[in-house]
Amino acid sequence: MSTTQGRRIAVTCGEPAGIGPEIIVKAWQALRGELELFVIGDPAHFADLTRLCEISNPTADVSASALPILPHKFGAPRSTGAPDAANAQGVVDVIARGVELVCSGQANALCTAPIHKQALQDGAGFIYPGHTEYLAALAEVDTVVMMLASEQLRVVPVTIHMALEEVKAALTPELLEDTIRITHAGLIRDFGIPAPRLAVAGLNPHAGEGGKMGREEIELIAPVLHRLRPEGLDLRGPMSADTLFHAAARETYDAAICMYHDQALIPIKTLDFDRGVNVTLGLPFVRTSPDHGTALDIAGQGRANPSSMIEALRLADRMAQARA
Repeated sequence: MSTTQGRRIAVTCGEPAGIGPEIIVKAWQALRGELELFVIGDPAHFADLTRLCEISNPTADVSASALPILPHKFGAPRSTGAPDAANAQGVVDVIARGVELVCSGQANALCTAPIHKQALQDGAGFIYPGHTEYLAALAEVDTVVMMLASEQLRVVPVTIHMALEEVKAALTPELLEDTIRITHAGLIRDFGIPAPRLAVAGLNPHAGEGGKMGREEIELIAPVLHRLRPEGLDLRGPMSADTLFHAAARETYDAAICMYHDQALIPIKTLDFDRGVNVTLGLPFVRTSPDHGTALDIAGQGRANPSSMIEALRLADRMAQARA
């Protein structure tokens, strides 16, 4: 039996035209003696990549000897590099099926391979900005948090996929407080950190420099931190983002709360581009994903680096263990 019996990871296949099938197979080959997983997808999309074992019961412990696939029929064959509209609904339905399995206890964590949002919008009328929002809707959760995690750094952007000119209006005290609370709770529940230390970046250069370069730190960020600290939350900031990510600074906190997308993602991708993991906090189940896209330009060439998928699976397993 697997050494991780009871912590089975459901892996959604993602966009079959991309590198998802390849990195899933490579990750399984690297981890099959370490953890237990099964894939939800069309076995035909994996048939040329590895030995397969179709399963009807997702609790079957077979992943050490073959890649177990819970069959989900798609509308068309896998065509590497070019998404087929006939497969779009299958990609969406597989995600929903994965959520059903983790919510019913038939899997202990969900790891999602990359999707191609434009292909889903065109082929299935997908209305969500991405995976995270769709998962929140399926779980009937109003607010979730995107964390990017690696061995060197964990970052959380308060605002995510929007133009910089929209950030100021979107950055509200309520959103900042929700993000801090969900991150704090997630670090305790999913990462086993009993007293998380959170560093909170400012929005403006030099954290506003006393109001000379902007007043969001004084009027918005600092009051939220002041209100939450008496509850026992260890919050540092607002801090200047340009001094927040060097090695000595990173030793002083467990996660950095950043005000916008690039403020969070540039440092982690600079430090550990290949092994960063996307984590959704605030869901009633564990969800991780590799921190990259479908890479249609190299699909089918055997060149895809599975490092981020490997780390996503390992982190999913550790998070499931922490929740257990």
